[in-house]
Amino acid sequence: MAGSILCPGKTILRNVPNLVDIKRMGQILTALGVKLQRDGDILEIDAQNINPTEAPYDVVSQLRASFFVIGPLLTRLGIARVPLPGGCAIGARPVDLHVRGLQAMGANVSIEDGVVNANLIGNTKCLQGANIYLDYPSVGATETILMAATLAEGVTTIGNAAQEPEIVDLANFCNAMGAKVKGAGTNTITVEGVRELGLIDYNVIPDRIEAGTFLVAGAITHSEITLVSVIPQHLAPVIAKLKEIGCQVVTEEGEGKVFGGNIKAKNLRIIPGELHGTDIETLPYPGFPTDMQAQFTALLSISKGNSVISETVFENRLRHVAELQRMGTNIRVKGHHAIVQGVSLISGAPVMATDLRASAALVLAGLAAEGKTTVHGLHHLDRGYEDLENKLRGLGARLERIIPE
Repeated sequence: MAGSILCPGKTILRNVPNLVDIKRMGQILTALGVKLQRDGDILEIDAQNINPTEAPYDVVSQLRASFFVIGPLLTRLGIARVPLPGGCAIGARPVDLHVRGLQAMGANVSIEDGVVNANLIGNTKCLQGANIYLDYPSVGATETILMAATLAEGVTTIGNAAQEPEIVDLANFCNAMGAKVKGAGTNTITVEGVRELGLIDYNVIPDRIEAGTFLVAGAITHSEITLVSVIPQHLAPVIAKLKEIGCQVVTEEGEGKVFGGNIKAKNLRIIPGELHGTDIETLPYPGFPTDMQAQFTALLSISKGNSVISETVFENRLRHVAELQRMGTNIRVKGHHAIVQGVSLISGAPVMATDLRASAALVLAGLAAEGKTTVHGLHHLDRGYEDLENKLRGLGARLERIIPE
């Protein structure tokens, strides 16, 4: 959605989920003068009459991804004003890598009163290509610099770039508009700037974390389920750990749906077996995703034996452990490690979601627990899962959302 700002016309995105974060991003684009029209999972974006007004703080403060508009705004208009971002309180996620990347491309960037101000220096009409090395393979910084470089003059090289599938999808999206991006999915990305980008109709890749969450739902309830239209290679580290724990994950031919970059979808079927503990360390892609750590913590809490989960990406991402302990799990936290001793039975309890993925993990634990579990704080869940309760009910789960009067 942020990348659509690069195109001075209409962009059509397909396979767009109905999420709170999507709505918030839409509010930010609307405030910038972008016209949005939604029909089911199709989103039409018209960024022809965009203006460089400041993005609304009350929305930006709730959505970290909103900061991504700074690169497209700066490279297209030569100026951008974006408040420092918010989102889940899972640890420090500074924007210094984004800022240094834009500065290396010739931008003047300052932070005043919580707002990042960026503009071109002197009489320069566009950003300049540069060699940029990221101290950490940040997904957000890689995406910001990649988008900014598409309309820059010359060639930009991003070293130690993030390699997540979402980076590849963004590069495919930009290339479909006429950009010249190479190397996405590796640790070195090169972008040759072009003068303008054109109209596009693009099919966004499926959410690998939602798919991974449903695979864990099958494992934790000892249920055989099939996921339709997913991209198995995006789930390689998740599938590998499920197999270590004792599940079979079978790839099957699907309906042949094709996503951006001519990536063909498959179906995945999980066949749970006897669950055994394993060790997990979260890492940037292609390592094990931090966004699946909480769900696996719930799964390993009822798997035989001991497990050690090491969270190396975000320092505050083990807060769900205290809530899982309320359900009878045997988990100890030491630093950024969770030491899990599997138990044969956990019990339902009232629990509070602390962030997006923690909310999903608590729902999964509730599915496996004896008795009733009440999960509070579903505003976190709705940021990243569309209609989760009805999808689970369709699989036979007994759960309902209670709307307070």
